[in-house]
Amino acid sequence: MAERNPHDPGPELANERADAHATAAREPLRIGDATVRIGTASWTDPTMTAPGVFYPPDATSAEDRLVYYANQFPIVEVDSTYYALPARRTGELWLERTPPDFVFDIKAHALMTGQPSEVSRLPKDIRESLTAEITKRVYARDLPRDIVDEVWTRFLDGIEPLRSSGKLGAVFLQYPRWFFPTSESRDEILAARERLGDTPFAVELRHASWFNEKNRDRTLAFLEKHEIPFVMVDAPPGTKSSLPPITAITSPRLAVVRFHGRRTETWEQSGIPVVERFRYLYDEQQLAEWVPRIREAASRAPEVHVLMNNCYANYGTTNAREIADLLAGSAWP
Repeated sequence: MAERNPHDPGPELANERADAHATAAREPLRIGDATVRIGTASWTDPTMTAPGVFYPPDATSAEDRLVYYANQFPIVEVDSTYYALPARRTGELWLERTPPDFVFDIKAHALMTGQPSEVSRLPKDIRESLTAEITKRVYARDLPRDIVDEVWTRFLDGIEPLRSSGKLGAVFLQYPRWFFPTSESRDEILAARERLGDTPFAVELRHASWFNEKNRDRTLAFLEKHEIPFVMVDAPPGTKSSLPPITAITSPRLAVVRFHGRRTETWEQSGIPVVERFRYLYDEQQLAEWVPRIREAASRAPEVHVLMNNCYANYGTTNAREIADLLAGSAWP
């Protein structure tokens, strides 16, 4: 019999681990003067909503699942806004279905960070305004300025219910692997900040050269000068897009940590389901590596968001509960 992969043991064994921390992460942690919110980067992935994985049997609708999730964790990251512009009515419904102190972090739409969008997922009137040559995927650089402006306007309108209610944590600007440390790239980040106005945001970089020996100090100085929160990551090592797991608190308001898993073999692989990139369950030692880093972040920023993006089945929810107990100082079973 083949030995079971400890980092992909299946939902049943992950649930056994989660049960040992069943009440962890339900409320924000207080570490010094900081509020630390721990959650996952999805609550709707099909591998997560499958029967017996995370949700109880009676959580059969989108409303049921969000209500249940929001009573298990104080924060969630919304990934769907990367693929399709958010609708204001959806944000209003999310407000109704979550507790008053629940927080949403929102992924910026692909066109806002130089990544391609499927034309079919754009609003009908925007699709109809495109030239006949653009039929499948489109980049912002290939669009007229007024359409790009409209994308930003509609995105901000869609998240306005969350922003105005205080339930918006931050917009995540996740730049692609081909976004290199150049003056043009830094200008693009500042242009995005200008468009966002007083909407809180954080920046995630996906090319290791931002933090090589040549560029590390300049990258940090740029982010600190403009008080832009840097998204610290735990990601698969050894690839061009692998950033080191550094502790960098570049804003006096917010620090963010995202856990992507360490499945190097699928991290940059094309032609596979997205969820396969993140199919990885951290062990205690790997999570414990981040405890002092998160505590340091909490000593330097009043709000810290810790998000598990290893959202295959219940791997993210299990690890979220486990790291919450580690941060709280509870003994591991």
